[in-house]
Amino acid sequence: MMKIILPVLLTTLVLFSCKKKEIQADKDEEAIVNYIAEHGLVATATGTGLYYVIDAQGTGVNCNANSNVKVAYTGYYTNGSIFDESSASGVVFNLQNVIQGWTEGIPYFRKGGTGKLLIPSALGYGANEHNGIPGNSVLIFDIHLVDVY
Repeated sequence: MMKIILPVLLTTLVLFSCKKKEIQADKDEEAIVNYIAEHGLVATATGTGLYYVIDAQGTGVNCNANSNVKVAYTGYYTNGSIFDESSASGVVFNLQNVIQGWTEGIPYFRKGGTGKLLIPSALGYGANEHNGIPGNSVLIFDIHLVDVY
């Protein structure tokens, strides 16, 4: 009897977990699309849930998901509340050491470029609270790609 119940229970848990992620992805998509519409943005969807807005492409070199970059940024929620920001001169980091939304999104800009990243929770911090950022938070970043190393 236990040989039947355990696999059924595990399958149910996996399906429930997947359904919760789908529901959260739908909520995030709705929040991002509404934000774009409310602010009159022209944004591009990447297909992963990430949207980006390029205000200025930049004229310098391109970076990739493994690059070291210097970015000046302001991070906020869809309600406009700021949760983090760098100095105007920016912060240096490797794109492998940041949230997935940045790893994917920053390479759309060239050195000197500016714009926004609209990041669903799955590409941010997921369902878990992180340094005061509530779980399942859509994150928006104004970014300036200052330099690529």
